Amino acid sequence: MNTETSFSELLIDPLAQPSRPPSTTVLMAEPTYFDVEYVINPHMAEHVGGVDRDRASRQWAALKDVYEGLGLVVEVLPAEPGLVDLVFIANQSFPTQPIEGPPTAILSNMHAPQRRAEVPVVARWLEARGWRLVSIEDEDTHFEGMGDVNWHPGRRVVYGGFGWRTTRNAYSHRNYEVDAPVVALELVDTRMYHLDTCFSPLDEHTALICAEAFTPQSLALLEASFPRLLRAPLDEAVGLLSCNGHCPDQRHFIVQRGASRTNQLVREAGFEVVEVDTSEFLKSGGSVQCMKLMLD
Repeated sequence: MNTETSFSELLIDPLAQPSRPPSTTVLMAEPTYFDVEYVINPHMAEHVGGVDRDRASRQWAALKDVYEGLGLVVEVLPAEPGLVDLVFIANQSFPTQPIEGPPTAILSNMHAPQRRAEVPVVARWLEARGWRLVSIEDEDTHFEGMGDVNWHPGRRVVYGGFGWRTTRNAYSHRNYEVDAPVVALELVDTRMYHLDTCFSPLDEHTALICAEAFTPQSLALLEASFPRLLRAPLDEAVGLLSCNGHCPDQRHFIVQRGASRTNQLVREAGFEVVEVDTSEFLKSGGSVQCMKLMLD
């Protein structure tokens, strides 16, 4: 694909793209040092120094148990002193499985200086397990991994958010590496600073979104990509990060508990809702999707 493509005008029929096998392995990062020590998104503003680490560890372990209970393999990255946000393991890389060649991980170039030291920690873990690593050379091109990218379930199509953390030009470097077209989506609400805070694909035909997070043009792209688009209430998407839930198997939707209207929409669409407590992590603006990285 020409790197000058205007991604915001790119219409793709996902079901016409090659199939992609389901992911079976999850990477999670231990929350030993998790805390809110700085403010880089609006959720953090009132919670500096306010994390209960013991409670956070129990919540993390319960989420790990849910993934294992659904039959997924969970790998664990050890915590690193000083890296309080490493637990949000979705952000430091984008692991992909090209159609040909070795597994490849695109490393993030984090927008916030406070989080940049997390990337080499994740890179070393991936490299030790045989992943080929790709770095972004342009210092002005920011990219925040699977915080801002997600696959269409079962298909080789990538959705990429930009506007707050990831810069739009990041996707001009990504397409050949992932062997898949990129549908770029512009984010406009700073409370939903990553794509994974406002977009959760559920199956080939269904996605959960917070419509207010997107430009009209990006919303139209989502409407064209998913025949069934569930719209979460804004208050639950912001206050409970209900769109940061995760559907790892096109059947079960793991989500912060209490998002009653969002969860009713998901149930009515035929999915089983699995509610978990990530309230300590909400203080930092993260929940289920932020705390996992799919490795295949």
